[in-house]
Amino acid sequence: MSNSFANGKYAIVGAGLIGRLLAVALAKRGAQVELFEKGGSDALESPARIAAAMLAPLAESAITEDNVVRMGLHSLPRWKQLISELAKPVYFQQDGTLILWHRQDTSDAERFASHLEGNCDRNKALSRPLHLDSKSLAEIEPGVADRFAQGLYLPNEGQLDNRQLLEALLVELTLMKVNCHWHQAVDPEELRTNQQFDWVIDCRGLGAKDAWKNAAISSKDLRGVRGEVIRLHAPEVKLRRPTRLIHPRYPIYIAPKEDDVYVVGATEIESEDLSPMSLRSAMELLSAIYTVHSGFAEARILEMATQCRPTLKDNLPEIYVDQSSGKTGLMMINGLYRHGFMISPAILDCALELISTGCSDTAKDLGLSVNMHLATHEDTTCA
Repeated sequence: MSNSFANGKYAIVGAGLIGRLLAVALAKRGAQVELFEKGGSDALESPARIAAAMLAPLAESAITEDNVVRMGLHSLPRWKQLISELAKPVYFQQDGTLILWHRQDTSDAERFASHLEGNCDRNKALSRPLHLDSKSLAEIEPGVADRFAQGLYLPNEGQLDNRQLLEALLVELTLMKVNCHWHQAVDPEELRTNQQFDWVIDCRGLGAKDAWKNAAISSKDLRGVRGEVIRLHAPEVKLRRPTRLIHPRYPIYIAPKEDDVYVVGATEIESEDLSPMSLRSAMELLSAIYTVHSGFAEARILEMATQCRPTLKDNLPEIYVDQSSGKTGLMMINGLYRHGFMISPAILDCALELISTGCSDTAKDLGLSVNMHLATHEDTTCA
């Protein structure tokens, strides 16, 4: 493990997924870390708390850019490593993704499959989708074989339990003696002015809207994209892996967690409204999953939740670094959109490289945008 971080002083603002990952990683490398969070340790205000946490680069390749897919492929083995290093266990599964559709949506499913095949042709690191007939579908996912005669299986994709992970990272923060300031909103620029830290790292998500608007070389406005999920307890449903249903309006996902808990979602709404879930969304989600498995009829609704995902103009993640003369280094990480869990280990690795060496070969390889504002006042792009 590198000692280049030893005895360095770091302030991290925002204790969502990336903030916690960075705080733990830096502390394990011998750094002194202060973590500031306007909310509590329960992460109730973080989009990471209501996510399905699916790690599905091939499935997501149908709707995102190639560089995000590469970040997802990089992150899958890293998640195994990161979770194995935590003191508290976290549910992790890598048994692939199942894609289903009803007969009336066959043409949409064919286009979807063709799109995935094309993505596999461009990126040989992706595992090709397997076309399932009724027999092979029954072998892979017997719980749905009575309702579907065909499907697609996407090998090697995975998922984890997002809430277990946030809790495990919280335990790790305590073990690593990270000084956590809960319910304390701070301005990263004020922390820089105080000159108490070598680096200030802004991981506030939507809380950093003004900072991104004012960034010296970033012209990308930060916005929220509303997502809605339902958590269910469904003992009669025994899905083995994340399942996606081709739907006329949007792909619906069903992510099975431990103890017969299922996370169901799909909706993406261009809005920063955090009011409760709409009737329309709830009806669409619940009626759709009932067509996948009749056992959902007796499921108990544990929670209906909404949150806004921080999203930049191009829907792609970005790291902004400001090392202006005479100031503490500033790093801003944002724009993970709907892919936070899928790509966050890649973002973590790039951020650590940038802090350690001033550039990141990993960011270049993965196509992660890194904008640098240096002491020479020359603006550069690292990736």
